[in-house]
Amino acid sequence: MDLSGKVAIVTGSGRGLGLAYATELARAGASVVVNDVDAAVAEEAVASITGAGGTAVAEVVPVGTSEAAQALVDRAVEEFGRLDVLVNNAGILRDTTLWKMSDDDFDAVITTHLRGTFTCTRAAAVRMREQGEGGRIICVGSPTGQVGNFGQTNYAAAKAGIVGMVRTWAMELARAEITVNAIVPVAATSMTETVPFLKPYVDALKAGDPLPPFARQQLGFGSPQDAAGLVAFLASDAAAGITGQAVGIGGDRLALWSHPTEAVVEFADGTGWSADAIAAIWPDRFAGSQQTVGQQLPEEPAKGTAE
Repeated sequence: MDLSGKVAIVTGSGRGLGLAYATELARAGASVVVNDVDAAVAEEAVASITGAGGTAVAEVVPVGTSEAAQALVDRAVEEFGRLDVLVNNAGILRDTTLWKMSDDDFDAVITTHLRGTFTCTRAAAVRMREQGEGGRIICVGSPTGQVGNFGQTNYAAAKAGIVGMVRTWAMELARAEITVNAIVPVAATSMTETVPFLKPYVDALKAGDPLPPFARQQLGFGSPQDAAGLVAFLASDAAAGITGQAVGIGGDRLALWSHPTEAVVEFADGTGWSADAIAAIWPDRFAGSQQTVGQQLPEEPAKGTAE
């Protein structure tokens, strides 16, 4: 992918997935605005990109407010003269069960993920429409937002909301030739290292050991770098015809998520549906199609068997 002449903002790109995205965009030729709340982390990320021959600057600001979003766009324009790509990656976790979750726990995650994606996309869209040359907006979802996860009320709400906004923005910005897509990455980061079933694979990556095919393919789990190619692709001219999509990436697995759709439909005969009528039809027509919640994990092969 040749992104020469393109200018990108990647929020939350001081480390982890965000840094992998920023590094890959720069490697492909884009000039990148790196963002983090920690100045030292942001500058270290910039140094790693420029040290490898890329072009990057840091903008230290916590994503969420309109002022922060505008500061990021202004920095891109001041430094590089334009804005072509926005990657909404910044995020935090405040995991706990519903009955223990405080207002602050909920609001902090919603502010960074959902409001931050909204404010940054709005500011970027205004600039891209003024330029009149199209653009690429890439938002970051999660399997939690698609199917739910225990202890992540706030995170699930934010990530599901992001994908909902992506579908709407894809329609609203189509005339301006600005594509809007969501990626659904799974990788070894600070956000996944506490997940029990992933811990052995996180430890393996930290030790420099290769992951087994089961992890890389069936679980779709790998390093942050494994997810970065999708961002570069969606930022490129090759993806001009792709918008409003949610694309999964992780390890060796690439997947296109479906949009929610009706699984079963029945019609009453002009009388509407009473509670008794629903109870009568449900077991035969609907019960077998009830949807699962949470990630349905494949069974890991037994030791000594082919993976």
